[in-house]
Order: sequence, then structure tokens, then C-alpha cells
Amino acid sequence: MSDLLNKTIFLFGCEMNVLTMRETVDLIDGRMSRGEFTQHSVVNVAKIVNMQTDKKLANSVASCHIVNIDGMGVVWAARALGYTVSERVSGIDLFHKIMELACERGISIYFLGATSDVVKLAVEKCVAQYKNIKIAGFRNGYFSRDEENSVVEDIRISGAKILFVAISSPYKENFINRWKESLGADFVMGVGGTFDVVAGKVRRAPLWMQLSGLEWAYRVMQEPRRMMRRYLVTNSKFALMLLAEKIGRFLGR
Repeated sequence: MSDLLNKTIFLFGCEMNVLTMRETVDLIDGRMSRGEFTQHSVVNVAKIVNMQTDKKLANSVASCHIVNIDGMGVVWAARALGYTVSERVSGIDLFHKIMELACERGISIYFLGATSDVVKLAVEKCVAQYKNIKIAGFRNGYFSRDEENSVVEDIRISGAKILFVAISSPYKENFINRWKESLGADFVMGVGGTFDVVAGKVRRAPLWMQLSGLEWAYRVMQEPRRMMRRYLVTNSKFALMLLAEKIGRFLGR
């Protein structure tokens, strides 16, 4: 199992685990069964671009025990540079796999993030979907830095061994890295907008778009004003980063 942690690549200043979904779940399962704290993150194009200038975010991601490649753009870039990446491990798909694992093992879960209505609805949907699920607690993701102590204490006393944090980047990564084992959980994962999807507030792209790397385009269609600039800017910067890396390697730098 420890060999799985060694399946990594280093790309654009970020160490990533090149694992399949099955390998990722097995690794998480093994670590939780041994009571080992696991800080998890996924990376996509936008996050990697932001990590170039946001050193606090970069440090929070680097502190994670497992970093999966979520975005197909990162998968393609890694392959273009000669790395072997068999598949992407999307955050929302991993969320559902961990939910299944939690039900099998009788592990309790805490949901943190989104609005009060959304997180409540996400919990209700999960209770309906997953038999024998144990929800230790939940709360919205709107709290100040001064309130973090009480939020962390609520999570800790809940007894949850799995914590999902559905807050925007970079706050969720930095929050998890700041509190780590103080949260009391064995596995902590940032899940971004997953609660919105689970609650039905946001639709996920059709499977063919997910497999084609066009999930970002589907998000733009749903929220053009908010997402267009984000993807236009970050995708362009990432393409230039990839080009510079290719040229650098060609010139032997």
C-alpha cells in the first residue's frame, strides 16, 4: 500500500499522485483503518495556475498526503510532457466512492460548506441514497476567521472520522492545512462545489463531456458571467506554462 504513495509526478511546482480511482480509494481505506490522518486535495488547471502566485495555497496543497489529478487539462499536459497518467480522479466521483466506503465501514461523516439550505439538502439527498450512512453533523461554509475555533470544535466533538469541506479555493485548502489533526477526523478532503451538485442546485456535465475534458465548458454554459473569465484567463495561462515547459525541456533547461 505504501508503494501507492510513491506513484507521483512533479509538474509546475506541484507533486501529484498518479493513481487510478480504485488505487486512491484503497490507499485512503488503508490509511483510515490504521488511524493515519490524511489530508487530501485535487488539482485542476485553475488551481495549478493560482498556485504559481499564491504561495500559501501552494504550501497547503504540498502539505497534503494525497493529491489527485482532477482536471483533464492537467492529465493532457502531463501526458504531453511524457508522464504516464492513466485516468483523472475527479473530486465529486471520489466523494461518492468515499461515501460508499464510509457506509461499508460504518464511518461517520461531517459536511462543512455551501449555504445552510444547500448543505442541509445535500445531507438529505445522501441519507436517501446511501444505506446506513452515519452523519455526525453539518454546517454552512460561511464563517469568519474569528469563528474558526468554534467551527473546528464542533467538528471535533461530533466524532466524525471523515470531513468534506465544500468551500471555495483557496480558503478550503488553507483552512484544512491550518487545522489538520485538530479537526479530529482521519480523512479530510476539500470538495469544492460538490454539495451544490449533490443538492441538485448545479447540474453536472453529461458523461461524454466529462470524458472529453469539456466539463469546464458545461459550467460556463450554466454560469457564463462568473465562469467565463475564470476559465479564459486560467486556461490561457496554463497553455503558456505548458508551452514554456515544453520549450525548456527541448532546450535542455
